[in-house]
Amino acid sequence: MSASPASDRAPVAGAGRPIDLRSDTVTEPTEAMREAMRMAVVGDDGLDGDPTVRELEAVGAAAMGKEDALFVTSGTMGNLVAALVHAGRGGEALVDEHAHVARSEGGGISRLAGLMCTAVRSRDGMMDLDALAASMRGDYSRHGAPTAMVVVETSHNHAGGRALPLPYLAAVSERARAAGAAVHIDGARIFNAALAQGVPPAAIAAFGDTVTFCLSKGLSAPMGSILAGSRDFVVRARSYRRMVGGGLRQAGCVAAAGLVALRDMLGRLADDHRRAHVLWASLRTPTPALVGNAPDTNIVLVHLGASNPGGATACAARLSARGILVRPRDADTLRIVIHRHIDDDAIRVAAAEIALATRSEH
Repeated sequence: MSASPASDRAPVAGAGRPIDLRSDTVTEPTEAMREAMRMAVVGDDGLDGDPTVRELEAVGAAAMGKEDALFVTSGTMGNLVAALVHAGRGGEALVDEHAHVARSEGGGISRLAGLMCTAVRSRDGMMDLDALAASMRGDYSRHGAPTAMVVVETSHNHAGGRALPLPYLAAVSERARAAGAAVHIDGARIFNAALAQGVPPAAIAAFGDTVTFCLSKGLSAPMGSILAGSRDFVVRARSYRRMVGGGLRQAGCVAAAGLVALRDMLGRLADDHRRAHVLWASLRTPTPALVGNAPDTNIVLVHLGASNPGGATACAARLSARGILVRPRDADTLRIVIHRHIDDDAIRVAAAEIALATRSEH
């Protein structure tokens, strides 16, 4: 697939700006998005409803194969609102030990939704199914309240953009539902996962009672996420969204960009996956252990090893000085995210600079 038009790409290194590989959240809205935002038909979403928001919610629900959907300001808000609804039974949320909801969302599941968040041992973003089954509680006992929800994340951020296999999702869903627990899919990058697996996103979302996805990552909208589920779920979610400060007014101004994202931006995600693979292959050629397995989607993990002085933080600083922005995933690993502002030339430059910065003699 061809790259985005030059008018829709931010400048890259060599044109006055660094190559920014920190996240696909740095993407800027396209000109089509800016025009749609300017011309959006709006209303008070908290009173009579905003027509553009309602259209986005309908399109988002259809994409996930769900009855209804709710526009929220972020994926974190979507996950929190889902937890607030599912917490009606009280009890516990089971998540994999490296889940975004457990590591990067301020503890909202516990602090605001009142669910004890229990991390289940995992590998490559997948919970050990025996450990999951052992952690599941279907009723009240002397140990606590029943399991209210199980959260799965695909593609999985900490696991380097891993698209969780459908049989695994089916197994999690079967165990959760047997215990009467809801399944929530944190699908911030579900379109990337669907592309990697060659299935429509609804085929992934089918394993969850509810699902969130982001418009502001690789899809390039300036903000916003969609939370989808049954009609009854969304009625309750709308109330909780207001409780956590998400009551929206003329939100069609930003929802319009989300409609453009779903209409125009899904097809080009293949470019990001292809370029992530090119970067991985370039780094792997001299040092296979540096990058491990090929990426499923648009995220590449660079494993520095104990011999790299200063670890990931120092390596990121060396790269920043050379015009390459990356983020440490942990003490010895860099996370690199490809997005539409990164073209083939930027990949070549980044590969050379990363190879240099990760040499053990630095």
